[in-house]
Amino acid sequence: MRRILFALFIITGTLYAQNPLVTHMFTADPTARVFDGKLYVYPSSDTYPPAGREEEFPRFCMPGYHAFTLENGATWKDHGWILKENDVPWGEKDTYAMWAPDCIEKDGKYYYYYPAKPKKDKAFRRIGVGVSDNPLGPFKWNKNFIEGVSGIDPGLLVDDKNDAYLFFGGGHELYVAPLADNMSEITAEPILIEGLPAGYKEGSFPFQKDGTYYLTFAHVFADEGYTIGYATSDNPMGPYIYGGKIMDNIYNGTNHHSVVEYEGQWILFYHSWDISGFSKLRSMRADYMEFKKDGSIKRVKPTLRGIGTPQVNDTIQVDRYNDISGANTTFVGGNEPTGWMVCDTRMNSFVRFDRVKFDGAKKIKARVASGQRMGSFEVRLNNPKGKLVAEFPINYTGGWNTWETIEADVKEDITGIHNLVVVFKSDWGNTKAVNLNWLLMTE
Repeated sequence: MRRILFALFIITGTLYAQNPLVTHMFTADPTARVFDGKLYVYPSSDTYPPAGREEEFPRFCMPGYHAFTLENGATWKDHGWILKENDVPWGEKDTYAMWAPDCIEKDGKYYYYYPAKPKKDKAFRRIGVGVSDNPLGPFKWNKNFIEGVSGIDPGLLVDDKNDAYLFFGGGHELYVAPLADNMSEITAEPILIEGLPAGYKEGSFPFQKDGTYYLTFAHVFADEGYTIGYATSDNPMGPYIYGGKIMDNIYNGTNHHSVVEYEGQWILFYHSWDISGFSKLRSMRADYMEFKKDGSIKRVKPTLRGIGTPQVNDTIQVDRYNDISGANTTFVGGNEPTGWMVCDTRMNSFVRFDRVKFDGAKKIKARVASGQRMGSFEVRLNNPKGKLVAEFPINYTGGWNTWETIEADVKEDITGIHNLVVVFKSDWGNTKAVNLNWLLMTE
């Protein structure tokens, strides 16, 4: 049985995580974009229904949007609210109806698109837009929604001809319409996208690669639930040819995604519900994605490790491991921020965390809790018998949920990217040596 976490620690500022990317709040439907070489993510957000109104929200309760950027090698920064539902000029108030957004750059301006429930309008959702000189805003929100467009999940494309298109829809049909230069109007009636498989579809996300137009979308198979699929075309308006699934269903819940190329690698952003254990309180994730030589997309398998290359001054969440032996992970206890820890450590147990850049590291900090004072743990390179980087004694901290930060010197200068392995040492027969939350390399 998956454990449900009933408390969520709310903090702002700098965040450290692998998968899920953010643990201080619930985030879903992540749209990732690269602007001037920097990686941005624009998710929706889930929250608990207001007390006394639970029956009004049998599906999702979504109050607005934050924005995040990748800082350093593996640190996500929360820039706070981009838009709250009650600030939508044309929207109903207190409906918690702010589903998946998107943000796109064209001619030096940044345009943020979002769906909301309109006032005095029978449409399920309309789509609005705001414009800014900065990808983080503030945005100047148009007073009215885009005429002629009704639906959810705006997905934007500016192609190599600098032409802009708005994709949207939900249900059994997805649509596309060309956008005017002002990015606030469509220049032709939306058309039904042809060539897609039958069944429920939403979450349109288009992109262009090597002259081919890719349309990715959430697709529900009757016997599987939500998957992420894709189709290709030589025309942004279609028709498209279905290419298959990018990702299988996760735990029989929703999925919603985006695709971006960042620093020469393609990444699939998506969501699951690692923190809450409840499919209406979701958390955004990301994994690397690959193309075959013929342009088709390899199936992506969700991982704990996710993306990014931690370096000096990045927190390394070793509990989001690539391999573990003789130990376990569980939700962290005590007053620690929401997340996981390595636990049930014993003699020669280890956890491996791949892709760490060691350049400049002089010290390593470790966040630990222990109810005994026998043993040690080591940081090694690449494998459990690899070069010894640092060694920490195990001391009594006051209990298994009483946390301390300890520090050890890096034994010699190390350069380049290596896999990091933590090896635990204790008396034979001991079933608990130390609980380990995270590591942090410093200069």
